[in-house]
Amino acid sequence: MVAALAGVALALTSPRAHAGDLKITFPRHAKLTPVQRLNREGVESVRRHNYRKAETEFYKAYLLDPDDPFTLNNLGYVSELQGQIDRAQNYYSLAKAQVSDAVIDQASVRSVQGQPLSKAFSPDAPIQIDHDNVEATRLLSQRRPFEADRLLQHALQVDPHNVFALNNMGVTKEMEGEPDEALKFYDQAAALHSTANASVTLDRRLQGRPVSEIAQRSAQALRRRLANGSNVEEQVADLNIQGVAAANRNDLRAANEKFRKAYAIDPNDAFTLNNIGYVAELEGDRETAQFFYDRAQAAGGATTVGLATRQSAEGMKVSTVAAGSDTNVESKMAAERASLRQSQEPVALHRRDGSIVNETAQPETPANQP
Repeated sequence: MVAALAGVALALTSPRAHAGDLKITFPRHAKLTPVQRLNREGVESVRRHNYRKAETEFYKAYLLDPDDPFTLNNLGYVSELQGQIDRAQNYYSLAKAQVSDAVIDQASVRSVQGQPLSKAFSPDAPIQIDHDNVEATRLLSQRRPFEADRLLQHALQVDPHNVFALNNMGVTKEMEGEPDEALKFYDQAAALHSTANASVTLDRRLQGRPVSEIAQRSAQALRRRLANGSNVEEQVADLNIQGVAAANRNDLRAANEKFRKAYAIDPNDAFTLNNIGYVAELEGDRETAQFFYDRAQAAGGATTVGLATRQSAEGMKVSTVAAGSDTNVESKMAAERASLRQSQEPVALHRRDGSIVNETAQPETPANQP
């Protein structure tokens, strides 16, 4: 299934003491190991905002011990500060895989100092919530709002006032075609008046600005768009996005309702035709699915998929996606016909209620007949 998108600024976790996960561990009253010393020097470099030097020191520690979770986490942190989301998330994932019960001696988040690293990375810990924000931002930058939605829901259950999660959920809801929900989250993030800065945004001009300010700007822009009204193309696109979101929640009834509304507005929109065919196929109505896939293939032209339930379809031409779906439906129908031909069972007649008519039974003789 496919739908169009609208892009807006994205913000992820940034130094509030950066939800930061800068941490090193070392035994007290003992000589530091080279890895511990390099991590400590890297932490000091970050505090002086010398991120390149910090990265060099963390990377030297990594070369000495590539499995040290503190080093991996610190490399993720400094990558995040430099706006490298994918790289940061890779390091965070590696750090989580190497988590041990080593005690955190220093951290930029005081609440985790003195705790085992395994506890700091538990699902409800502040550090893990911030890592989830980074992952959600990465998903949003790849136009995968449905996956981001699930992550952010968990983050907000644990920390309902997390300004980064609130802003990112606003972005997510706007991508999912739910402007009212988006405004609710933007307004909540703006109302916090947080001074925490966004280290990563799609609009580079917003980097380093407070997340609350970014949320306020996003809310203002969305309200202006809603006040000006949507043209036919935008209405159809929004309905398709809402339908895709519903389908990802396995609510096919709601998805079909959205797609049918879009179809009523523009019966020739390739996205809509393809999406109706997709729902019909999921519901087992292959004739209807094939009909709409054929129409989508004819109407698709060079239009490309922006958002889909299957990520591999994104960026492909709608006509190509529809053609592939059509071929699959035809193959399934052909297989069913072949299976019926090979079956030795007699054809059965069915009543309207679905019960089978017993053609071998003799009709009853009325009482007044001989």
